[in-house]
Amino acid sequence: MSEREERDIALARSVMEAPGEFVDGFDVTTVLGALFVGFVMMPGSIYLGLVAGQSMGPAAEWVTIILFTEIARRSFVVLKRQQIYILFYIAGGLMSMMGGVALSGGPFAGLIWNQFLVQSPAAEGIADQIPRWVAPAKDSPALAMRTFFHRDWVMPILLVVVGQILSRLNWIGLGYTLFRLTSDTERLPFPLAPVAAQGATALAESAAKTETWRWRLFSIGTMCGLAFGVVYVGIPTLTGVMLIKPLYVLPIPWIDFTQGTERILPAAATGVGTSLAPFVIGMVLPFFVVVGATCAALGSVIINPLLYKAGLLTTWRPGMDTISTVFANNIDFWLSFGIGTGVAIGLLGIGKTVKAFIQQRRAGGGRIGLGIPPAGRGDFPVPLGLALFLLGTASYIILSNRLVPDFPLYFFLFYGLLWTPLDSYINARMTGLTGQYVGIPFVRESTYILSGYKGIAIWFAPVPLANYGGYTQRFRELELTGTKITSIIKAELIMVPIVLFCSLLFWSLIWRLGPIPSEIYPYAQKFWNFTAMNQVLWMTATTDNRAMFMEAIKPAVILSGLGFALVTYWLFSALAWPAMAVYGFIGAVGQIPHDYTVMLAGALVGRYYLARRFGKEQWTRWTPVLAAGFSCGMGLIGMCAIAIALVSKSVAQLPF
Repeated sequence: MSEREERDIALARSVMEAPGEFVDGFDVTTVLGALFVGFVMMPGSIYLGLVAGQSMGPAAEWVTIILFTEIARRSFVVLKRQQIYILFYIAGGLMSMMGGVALSGGPFAGLIWNQFLVQSPAAEGIADQIPRWVAPAKDSPALAMRTFFHRDWVMPILLVVVGQILSRLNWIGLGYTLFRLTSDTERLPFPLAPVAAQGATALAESAAKTETWRWRLFSIGTMCGLAFGVVYVGIPTLTGVMLIKPLYVLPIPWIDFTQGTERILPAAATGVGTSLAPFVIGMVLPFFVVVGATCAALGSVIINPLLYKAGLLTTWRPGMDTISTVFANNIDFWLSFGIGTGVAIGLLGIGKTVKAFIQQRRAGGGRIGLGIPPAGRGDFPVPLGLALFLLGTASYIILSNRLVPDFPLYFFLFYGLLWTPLDSYINARMTGLTGQYVGIPFVRESTYILSGYKGIAIWFAPVPLANYGGYTQRFRELELTGTKITSIIKAELIMVPIVLFCSLLFWSLIWRLGPIPSEIYPYAQKFWNFTAMNQVLWMTATTDNRAMFMEAIKPAVILSGLGFALVTYWLFSALAWPAMAVYGFIGAVGQIPHDYTVMLAGALVGRYYLARRFGKEQWTRWTPVLAAGFSCGMGLIGMCAIAIALVSKSVAQLPF
């Protein structure tokens, strides 16, 4: 670790210290906040994800906090920062999104994806092998009627409910244990924890009328989001209600140039994104992360024609659009190259963790223990935390073994009792040291293939393979805001029934409006089949029909990706160049490049114009608030759109 990195870590630790007094942040206000997010924010978030592929997570958090802050102020009550943080936590938890397919709206979003997968063209050859505890058969009346209220959904829904409970046992138990180890004993700085903690503190100050600039910036961002949302989401929704086909002012999610440029740039996906969300994100993310990611994404536009002429891209054919081009190129080159770069990042992260651990053990005289927790923090015994984790893991192992009895049991034991704790500890230390996530990629996929198992049921089984290291930061945020740990446990107890009920309610209503995906959900219609093709590609690795998978996995290309990433990281470190660019580059390898041009534009405008005009420090403080406001504005349009669509469809189905 360089001296500069050590100074940064020391600075991160000194940014904010835990207060001496801890207060319970859970009360009736947080319960009302959970109900507000579940019943008001969730339907808008679902619709926004299906139409534009965007999340309402930040908007839900900010709107909930600001609304309740304003109500409390007019009631002559000032919300404490502990209450504000728990509201922040609940809003974020209820609005989480499934990556890749932009699905939010609670656990039933996964069942919506499963029903699509069963019926998708990508799964045509394996649909009959998908277990009924995943989704009903493609000819089931439940899918024809588009309803969850059918006996064919009983087993999938039961597994969803059980999974919600077991996942919380695991992350609370192991996450708390790792927090005690990394924060109380090793005293790691957790550099990103003060971000949320200071946000809650700032809003508490705003509630007391001591600071108001955040509200002004949030309002500016919201108006921008509202204006763009009307054009991007509102008009298509309103015209979709009145006309046979919706009218789009801007194509969603991009303008595709691939077929027009294929003579000049064969096998290259070209186009430009039409959403302003990547522009805003580009202003928020670290500049060199955006630069590295853009170089990787746009570099494929130059590299792919060269690979095509060299005979390495053989699947691509003239006339393919963006989705087909990217999928074809992934099979021929980028999937294997991405595996290699992912392994390199995992090795670099483990190396940093081991090195830092050895240094701290030497500096601490080899001390062992979990430290003494501060009085009144709401701690519970570490053995209890381990018992919760073991209970959840044992339940996962038994459940997975019952669902997929042909898969070797010792792999489930390895996942739950060895790999998950080890991987979680590595990531807990990485989060505590750098705030970054690191993971060894394709552990699940490689072990499935090496196990000798034949079938696809294992790809859907609730195997005890997870990474709970990032949850240590949640406990650190609780500590920094002076919130008792028991507050988050109470919040989880109230969140489970609310998220299950609201998720079932709103996904049922939206699914009844029409098939998902369809023309009224352009993002889902554009991306879901692409995601399904990639998912099915991996599934075929454990079947007899795995020719396409074996064609896609190329050891030489994997090694080239590994070597490229390691050499690039070493070169950047040796020349003292920003290493964050390497992480950004690797994260965008093989991705669709269209949105990265918009993201880079946002990063350039933010860094070289707005930051110079308003001051770098000031602009850095402003951008998250503006981004949250923009997301809020888009989300509000999404909520209005789904409300209009629901009312319109309901009225249209009345018999009078």
